[in-house]
Amino acid sequence: MNLKKYIELSNNYKSNSQKTRVFTEPFVKENFYCPYCGADLISRINNDKVRDFDCSKCDENYELKSKQGRSLGKTIADGKYQTMIERISNDNNPNFYFLNYDKSNFDVINFCAVPSYFFTPSIIIPRKNGIPNRPDYIMCNIDISSIPNSGKIFYVKDKETISKNKVIEDWNKTLFVKDLNSTQAKGWLLDIIQCVEKLDRKKFSLQDLYNFENYLKIKHPENNNIQAKIRQQLQELRDKGYLKFTNRGNYEVI
Repeated sequence: MNLKKYIELSNNYKSNSQKTRVFTEPFVKENFYCPYCGADLISRINNDKVRDFDCSKCDENYELKSKQGRSLGKTIADGKYQTMIERISNDNNPNFYFLNYDKSNFDVINFCAVPSYFFTPSIIIPRKNGIPNRPDYIMCNIDISSIPNSGKIFYVKDKETISKNKVIEDWNKTLFVKDLNSTQAKGWLLDIIQCVEKLDRKKFSLQDLYNFENYLKIKHPENNNIQAKIRQQLQELRDKGYLKFTNRGNYEVI
């Protein structure tokens, strides 16, 4: 997939960020769809500050972040830190689209959607300094490396287009996270999902997860019984159909 035919739309803009926005948004609208229901996307008129697209059928909406480069990298630049923290605590926080492209030929390398419920305060990183002339205006980066792989729903991955059925299936596989009623509960479950993914295998043991105890203690210093919490979260993932219990102390990713 390539962005070249959209580049001329940005000819009247000077800012690089504006140029990128102007030629990537119509590309996304014309080539992609809602990962929840598969319907067409509608561009927001004059782009609302927190979303760029609405689904034409369901209630989902999306904000697009694009960058040059051959990979998405570890972080994506975003706006004001405090505003972003407030947004992810709000039920109306949009889902995100992340796109990266090769500037030399405008090939799209990766394009993925991340559900809003995969965003927790721990992945929003404040920058060290404020913007020029406004030292208290602290911007932020989104640490996408801390988002579990199951929360990155790829339409295009390493230039390969993923089937629509696969995109919708991957999106709906983690919908159960959306129903969690607190940021802390969501954070714990997402951390355990990421630990399971770090093992990089379908089958694993409880002891394999206990090996992440120190890592989880750093992320959750208020918890004094990490192993019990691991067991609890694995039970939750089993009940939600994300994992299967094979025999005593052993699990399999479904």
